[in-house]
Amino acid sequence: MKLSIITINYNNLAGLKRTCESILCQTCRDFEWIIIDGGSTDGSKELIEQYQDYFAYWCSEPDKGIYNAMNKGIAKAKGEYLIFMNSGDYFMDFHIVEEFANATWTEDVIVGDVAYNGNEKTIKRHPDNNNLDMDFFIYSTICHQASFIKKTLFELYGVYDECFSMSSDWKFFIEVLIIHNHSYRHWQKIIVGYNTDGMSSLAANLSKINNERTQILNHYGRIVNPILKRNQRIQELDLPLPILIKQRVWMKIVTIFKILMNRQ
Repeated sequence: MKLSIITINYNNLAGLKRTCESILCQTCRDFEWIIIDGGSTDGSKELIEQYQDYFAYWCSEPDKGIYNAMNKGIAKAKGEYLIFMNSGDYFMDFHIVEEFANATWTEDVIVGDVAYNGNEKTIKRHPDNNNLDMDFFIYSTICHQASFIKKTLFELYGVYDECFSMSSDWKFFIEVLIIHNHSYRHWQKIIVGYNTDGMSSLAANLSKINNERTQILNHYGRIVNPILKRNQRIQELDLPLPILIKQRVWMKIVTIFKILMNRQ
């Protein structure tokens, strides 16, 4: 089994229907599908029972939050790669699983791109293979709905840290891709229509996300602190530019300098 699709849900019947439709319409059936429902009372459980013949495993019971539910799915998964397609999110076309199954992958994490709310004019492009570093994670993240993750990574480093309610996937990607330098590949394909009504997208949760990420960055201080100090110096430059633009300008200067040095 090459792929396990894990869907978590809690009282999101409309979103679950959309997710189910995108998975059921895939042209390739060479995957297992796991549904973890948090004990919904809005009709989600009845929908799951309607489709239960399609699932390798499903449950509907109280859980301790998003990552607890995702960890339940990981425990049941048997695929070489896992992807978390949670309720409300959906595959952007019907051939994605087929294309993934037919490709030869060796990397530990394969990441495609994201269309916010299915709008191809609002796309999040993930970094190319050589451009993924700690700088990226300080300012951004990888969308786990667009990520195919080898299950062995969870066996090596543990499942999602349930001490965090909003940022544990961010922590996991830093751990495996930056700290332990596991292989990464950018698949230049839009994988998922990302639902911006989810918990991590709500403005009300921004402060909590920032607090959690600060704790995580402090945990990885030996790697992060030099970058933060460098970026603080960039902020102090007397340029009428926002910090992220200053960062890009600085990186371009460094790139040009390296090119010139290599030519000597």
